[in-house]
Amino acid sequence: MISNILTKMFGTKHERDVKKMLPLVDEINEFYEKLHDLSDDDLKAKTDEFRQRLEADETLDDIMTEAFAVVKEVCRRLMGQKWDVVGQTTEWNMIPFDVQLIGAIALHEGKIAEMATGEGKTLVATMPTYLNAVSGKGVHIVTVNDYLARRDREWMGKIYEYLGLTTGVIQNQMTNAERRVMYECDITFGTANEFGFDYLRDNMAQTAADRVHRNYFYAIIDEVDSILIDEARTPLIISGQVESSVHD
Repeated sequence: MISNILTKMFGTKHERDVKKMLPLVDEINEFYEKLHDLSDDDLKAKTDEFRQRLEADETLDDIMTEAFAVVKEVCRRLMGQKWDVVGQTTEWNMIPFDVQLIGAIALHEGKIAEMATGEGKTLVATMPTYLNAVSGKGVHIVTVNDYLARRDREWMGKIYEYLGLTTGVIQNQMTNAERRVMYECDITFGTANEFGFDYLRDNMAQTAADRVHRNYFYAIIDEVDSILIDEARTPLIISGQVESSVHD
């Protein structure tokens, strides 16, 4: 009874969280309107500006709304452009709505954002991905299969590359040398299995030069329930042949 009364008075936690985010959404849109008049070069220069501000002791939270606005403006400028995505010519036709800005804020804050299929969760992830990649410490985008990893890199990668960031993708048949190059990118796409097995192999490496990962900083997980609950029931195991075996 008391719980029901309090919920009616103050709303659910979800409702309170969204209410706190609404002023941030307004701030993002205010910055977005101001970016229309910038030249392409000036817009691209925002990445270096953000990095300089971080070096001057500002935090990612301090620049979040402006960085999200920059991504939204890039999306606007890409409208109507076409490029190849996993062998298919794809036309860009997306600019984030306010509800997607709310989802992006939630992801940056480390929350789980639940969105139905078709609501643009891939686009939502571009904003916190860009923000955290500006730090130069690397971002992992975790997908459920190699195809989606490659698709998202080629599809959303256009936004990041426009803003001067590097993107990489881990695929099953890659060599260690190829993987190391991909992990050095600002943003690396791949599956939970590939990231996990690379982590295990790194722990078995004899020298630092044999490792492929760099330090871990920030990750966004697509289909988080599938990866962290369903697939997590199957352990990742590295096995190999032994030189000899002993039988009783």
